[in-house]
Amino acid sequence: MPKYYEDKEEDTQPCSGVREDLKTCLLETDCVLKEGKTPKECLKQGHCRALQVTFFECKRSILDNRARFRGRKGY
Repeated sequence: MPKYYEDKEEDTQPCSGVREDLKTCLLETDCVLKEGKTPKECLKQGHCRALQVTFFECKRSILDNRARFRGRKGY
């Protein structure tokens, strides 16, 4: 499911790949395109749930001290 963007500059922020995929997933849903709702409202309805959980786990692993040894979750 990850999309790689070859023509974009390398983003040094943690979890940037997951953030980008979540953003594109939300903007391509029918909730945003056809119903005209905001991406925040579509997240509350449960769209792109897997990417949302992956993004949360990646952000949480930044604060986890064990991540120094195991590496960050996500991609």
